[in-house]
Amino acid sequence: MSDAPLSGLTILDLSRVLSGPYCTMLAADMGARVIKVEHPKSGDDTRAWGPPFLSGESAYFLSINRNKESVAVDFKTPGGRDVLERLISKADMLVENFRPGTLARMGLGYDDLSRARPDLIYVSISGFGQNGPRRDEAGYDAIAQAEGGLMSITGIPEGPPVRLGVAVADIVSGMFAFQGLLLALLSRGRTGRGQLVDVSLLDSVAALLTYQASRHFATGEVPARTGNRHMTIAPYDTFETADGVMVLAVGNDVQWQRLCAALGLATLDVDERYRTNAGRVTHYESLHASLNEVFRRQPAESLVALLRREGVPCGGVRSIAEVVADPQIAARHMVETVSHTTLGSVRVLGIPTKLSDSPGSVRTAPPVLGQHTRAVLSADLGLSELEIDRLEETGAIGRSASH
Repeated sequence: MSDAPLSGLTILDLSRVLSGPYCTMLAADMGARVIKVEHPKSGDDTRAWGPPFLSGESAYFLSINRNKESVAVDFKTPGGRDVLERLISKADMLVENFRPGTLARMGLGYDDLSRARPDLIYVSISGFGQNGPRRDEAGYDAIAQAEGGLMSITGIPEGPPVRLGVAVADIVSGMFAFQGLLLALLSRGRTGRGQLVDVSLLDSVAALLTYQASRHFATGEVPARTGNRHMTIAPYDTFETADGVMVLAVGNDVQWQRLCAALGLATLDVDERYRTNAGRVTHYESLHASLNEVFRRQPAESLVALLRREGVPCGGVRSIAEVVADPQIAARHMVETVSHTTLGSVRVLGIPTKLSDSPGSVRTAPPVLGQHTRAVLSADLGLSELEIDRLEETGAIGRSASH
């Protein structure tokens, strides 16, 4: 991994659950060394999230902690605090997602650490950010989706607001945090100084509103739930078929003409209401009803195959099992297999960002709790076996399985 983009960098990861671990996983995939600091007794919260569990290991935890080393340290103890400070002194970056002020009260905030380490990049992820009237509130994905407006535009019009099927607020916050980490790294290369990267779940969800927010700014209208329909493109929606549901994504007038030609819809093709995208959006209800009537007569698979041949964007609504078995997913290495210390072979998702000259890689499985504690304290901090044993005895670090 010496040619990976972040090779040679060390990140001390004090985060847990999803937003921070997702950020550090992205960095680890691209070659950074990530030392994940966990409490010796409980570890990352997600180690207890389930079922499902695989021989005691949480499937949730396994999804976002590959390529990392786990060091079990209770830094509320004197010995653990000393270990943490020594690890910080050797790290290029620190990532945390505690509630704002938590680490500062322990003397571990950005202002505290940057005095001794002005080159340290300090990434803080929180529910509402490091300032503002809601700064001190805890952040959770569902709250961010709700209060960030995302749930108000997700779901069918006559139904309730709906949370997305993955924790998108946490995940996108992790992505923005990784972006901030990289930007701070570039800046440090020019100035020699690190900085604080401040990312909040609420900000991240608000940033996703894009054209929906712009629609409100332009018209004063409050966007509402529209199901799978796109409000400015048509036909762009789900449609019923003889044996299931398919998605049609006609993005321009040429694709509309191809759709009509492929399905023999001459009447719709010459209908003045549907000649332009603006017309199709204006007369959407009648358009959708007409297309549904046609699609209901044919199975989804044959419809998708026909329309794809004619250059009309479409697809089936697939299960996760179907997605991970897709030959295209396999060709893109989006499912990888790694060897876990207790579970044997474990499948994890691959890396979506492909670099031609310095690619990232999935190298190691998510660690068991404290798997690397003794190795890191010995190799990185120079502690003797006796010193490590004493730290174990006082509860400052986790007790390894072999001791």
